[in-house]
Amino acid sequence: MKAPGPQPQPRPRSWARRPGAQELLGFAAAGLLAYAADLALFVWLRGPVGLDPLTAKALSFVAGCSVAYAGNALGTYRHTTTGGLRRYAVFFAVNVAGALVQLLCILISHYGLGFTSPRADTVSGAGIGMALATVLRFWGTRTLVFRGEGRVGSWTG
Repeated sequence: MKAPGPQPQPRPRSWARRPGAQELLGFAAAGLLAYAADLALFVWLRGPVGLDPLTAKALSFVAGCSVAYAGNALGTYRHTTTGGLRRYAVFFAVNVAGALVQLLCILISHYGLGFTSPRADTVSGAGIGMALATVLRFWGTRTLVFRGEGRVGSWTG
């Protein structure tokens, strides 16, 4: 017979152990590596190589997308089937859509609302725009590129 009184409650799972948390963390890690590759290549192409900013950014963007794809395909979504060039093309399109979201945020802020300082452009593009673009990229990557194959649980826990 058990003693009356409060019974111990099961410990809640830590956030990192929730279903889908590893997916979200893996996506973030791949994104950070891609961002670092994009930034480093852009700085190198603009500096020592001497390319114009648009060419340098286009090349660094493609390199960053490739790093993000590799990180997600070989890490976060390694349990899914491989898709080859078509899957990379869809991944690239999702990342282009994310870049357009960032540009749209700058367009609205700079030209629509009149916030024209470099700081305002940074906040709207690299802050708000990056946050919105990351949500779009996560959704697109898991929904359109790597689909639900072998996924366990919801990413929201």
